[in-house]
Amino acid sequence: MVTNAEIVSLLDELARLTTLEDGSPQSFRVRAYEAAARTVEGLAQPLAEMSEAEIAALRGLGQSTARKVRELVETGRIAKLDRLRAEFPPAFRELTRVPGIGPKTALLLRDRLGVRSVDDLKAAIDEQALRTVPGLGPKSEANIARALERLDLGGKERRAPVAEALRVAGDVVAALGALPEVERAEAMGSLRRFRETIGDVDVVVVSRGDPEQVMARFVALPMAVEVLAAGAAKSAILTSAGLQVDLRVVEPHQYGSAALYFTGSKAHNIRLRQLAIERGWTLSEYGLAEAESGRVLASATEEEIYAALGLQWVPPEMREDGGEIELAAAGALPRFIEEGDLRGDLHMHTDLSGDGREPLEAMVAAAAARGYEYLAITDHGEDMATNGVSREAMLAQRERLAGLRELYPGMLLLHGVELNIGRDGSVDYDTEFLAGFDWAVAGVHSDFDLDRETQTLRIVTAMQNPAVRVIAHPGGRIIGRRPGMDLDLEAVLSAAEETGTALEINGSLDRLDAPVEMLRACRGREVLLLVGSDAHHSRELANVDWGVRHARRGWVEPERVANTWPRERFLEWVRR
Repeated sequence: MVTNAEIVSLLDELARLTTLEDGSPQSFRVRAYEAAARTVEGLAQPLAEMSEAEIAALRGLGQSTARKVRELVETGRIAKLDRLRAEFPPAFRELTRVPGIGPKTALLLRDRLGVRSVDDLKAAIDEQALRTVPGLGPKSEANIARALERLDLGGKERRAPVAEALRVAGDVVAALGALPEVERAEAMGSLRRFRETIGDVDVVVVSRGDPEQVMARFVALPMAVEVLAAGAAKSAILTSAGLQVDLRVVEPHQYGSAALYFTGSKAHNIRLRQLAIERGWTLSEYGLAEAESGRVLASATEEEIYAALGLQWVPPEMREDGGEIELAAAGALPRFIEEGDLRGDLHMHTDLSGDGREPLEAMVAAAAARGYEYLAITDHGEDMATNGVSREAMLAQRERLAGLRELYPGMLLLHGVELNIGRDGSVDYDTEFLAGFDWAVAGVHSDFDLDRETQTLRIVTAMQNPAVRVIAHPGGRIIGRRPGMDLDLEAVLSAAEETGTALEINGSLDRLDAPVEMLRACRGREVLLLVGSDAHHSRELANVDWGVRHARRGWVEPERVANTWPRERFLEWVRR
């Protein structure tokens, strides 16, 4: 049976491909598919069990979408989706990840220059052909060339942003996990290590029944456009997103060794096998065993395998052979941050910001449901070109927030703002108006390609502003679409120490910013960090969980994260 999660993903895919077909993300058909996906997302009843008429009666769907859902349930395919996939293959879709190339420009480049991939785009730039396309010119051509160089797109190996890979893996895991014979299904590989970009997706399934049933469901997934391999215990498919998904089915007693084998980086796994060899053992996806007799010593859990090798269990995000094995051997791995450590969220938006999607009351209620001790509302300052908030609107929000404090006496509510850092390091509003806020984060939202000296001075100047407590998304990147800013990292970290300004770990999957390199450079320094959701909808408050996983990749301990502190300690820091 097709799951609701699969239907949601296919509707979202229809929206993305229709964006290309219509040349706009705001077309009626695109918005209709997006609305339908959000409706299905919240349904408890399986859509596959409903008739076409029942589906069409749901809010946000309609007759056309209902027909497509029934077509999917009955045939396993949607004809329109297959047509769009053929017209806009993954190589073409990758063009829209390049800054300066939206849907309309991508179509124009295809029709005028025959550009159908990033490699074609690079060739067109080398020939100075882009400047001949209406609406571009030499300057646009140079900007696109610079962005391509920094993003490192194209080439034989396509790496997908983690958000895209998680979506694919989530659909596979949900579909296979729903089978009665499946005990558990989990994404492994670099996705479990939570790398920012993913080459392919590895999934391990624990099954007590016939693995062929699992394989049959896997190769028939609606996302599959090609079956690359099909076997009794392992298979591989190519998805419509251009990602390869490899599936391995194991028995319950093999889960630990399979998870260990398919999670660690190549270097991490080599180190573990060396430790096994030194003891006269072998280590494989089937277990830790004696070399001569073949007797299995450990295989059911990762923990027992690490323990047998004389190691502490290493969190998946750290398995990169970056010193974690030495620490684990000495029993010296520190306790790294976990989701339950966070006591508040200090970067979130309401519908007062032009890009926020829910009212203040809904966002506060959702945060309270997460059990937070403190919360800051941080809508965009007035200098944000499209989403900024006027002074009058900010003051009106402050009054509404005062009323909400009575409804949530157990949660400290701060009226904050997300300020925009100008080219010279200045921020929105004058000093007097800024003094009225309880909290302020500041981030760069424009001019990302300034030279290193100017960009660094810009950030340091903002840190020196007494109103600014945190630098939001300090690297300035959007994974796979915009490279980070060119910064003097040493100068930025020194300024953070001197001013007491925290650096944000932005949990949005598109950002995961500060980058891992910046987080690891903070170790051993007096630099404070903060995990923020940057939520624009109540469901995005869960972004902090992604932020925590990213923080573990950066070896971040909870003591260094300001919003793990108890309320009074946090307040003391804010006031100071």
